[in-house]
Amino acid sequence: MKKRLPPLNWIRTFEVSARHLSFTHAANELNLTQAAVSQQVKGLESQLGCLLFRRLPRGLELTDAGAAYLPAVHDSVERLTVATEEIFGHGRTSLLTIKVNMVFFIKWVAPRLKNFRKQHPDINLRLTSNIWVNEVERDNSLDSDLEIRYGRGHWHGMKSDRLTWDELFPVCSPGYLAKYPINEDTFDPADHMLLHVMGYEEGWGHWLSKANYKNKNINQGFHMDTLVSALELAVLGVGIALGRTSLVQDLIDSGKLVTPFKTKISTDEAFYLVYPNSHIHPQEVEAFRSWLLSEVQTVWLL
Repeated sequence: MKKRLPPLNWIRTFEVSARHLSFTHAANELNLTQAAVSQQVKGLESQLGCLLFRRLPRGLELTDAGAAYLPAVHDSVERLTVATEEIFGHGRTSLLTIKVNMVFFIKWVAPRLKNFRKQHPDINLRLTSNIWVNEVERDNSLDSDLEIRYGRGHWHGMKSDRLTWDELFPVCSPGYLAKYPINEDTFDPADHMLLHVMGYEEGWGHWLSKANYKNKNINQGFHMDTLVSALELAVLGVGIALGRTSLVQDLIDSGKLVTPFKTKISTDEAFYLVYPNSHIHPQEVEAFRSWLLSEVQTVWLL
């Protein structure tokens, strides 16, 4: 027969007393009398049929049973506290943690964050990069409130909102094009410095195939882990990068980059806002999600 779960206030009192190893200090934290704390712990020990503390002249000491019980109790109290704050919003610090694809942050999110700040001045953001996230781990967990990822929109246990509908096309600086003229009909990648970005399925091989450039050797060139690096090298005239509409339009408008090819390929990969597959999300999460999707609708005229 299962033991009846002790009253939660008794369990909470045990956890606080065990942290302080003092009924007096526990009473101060719980806003109770020392006698009330002692009585609740005795009630818990009586129901469990086991002593949890040794009462010493100058404090408390956990018994073996108490020491074994404490980690599970502490973990349960912490999880209950976090869940209560996230769902009901009491005592939240309004700090929203977002893991962001670096190039999308620099080129797309950062220029718009002042608008978010105006609309939600009480929400603070912690922004981190998600370069080289382990693909196995990322399918099943999220170590932030939200994440902006690049891919096809399917991650196990996660929901996602598509943020971009890009076209893929080569870009280079005006200086590079003047020094190394490109004829679209006779283009040979071996004659140029290709700037590759690791982690993108739709890279140079994909674009060349879709543009009907067959059997071309594309292994030569520079390989980088972020599109930010590739675009910077393209601006500096080092080589040719593959641009995505949402990320290079400002560079094209400013004249820093040009498009030497007419062929543009619609991408299947895109940037997505990713979050846990849950029906309940903290208010800060919903606020940022609603703001970002409204910005997306404005850009893409959805």
